[in-house]
Amino acid sequence: MSDNHVVVITTTDSEDAAGTLARAVVEARLAACVQVSGPIRSVYRWEGAVQDDREWQLWIKTAYDRVDELTEFVKARHAYDVPEVLALPVLGGNTDYLAWITEQTRA
Repeated sequence: MSDNHVVVITTTDSEDAAGTLARAVVEARLAACVQVSGPIRSVYRWEGAVQDDREWQLWIKTAYDRVDELTEFVKARHAYDVPEVLALPVLGGNTDYLAWITEQTRA
């Protein structure tokens, strides 16, 4: 059952933006739960220069079959030109929790 679930990670430039996106994703049933942490420090290369910024990270728990729609949802509502959207496989866990994720990502 766990191979049907993923954690999707993205970041935003503010706590307010993270909260807004987290709520929208859950309300749209694209995720069962989103945890927001931050600020975190992100160092990355963008447009030829090394950037060093504060960001807020979202850990989005969802079913694997929702990843494509979730990705498009995040891209359409994100302030970044190229938002991070990484889907990490869930290799195991509490089967009751995993069933809850599936249930919450259905209409």
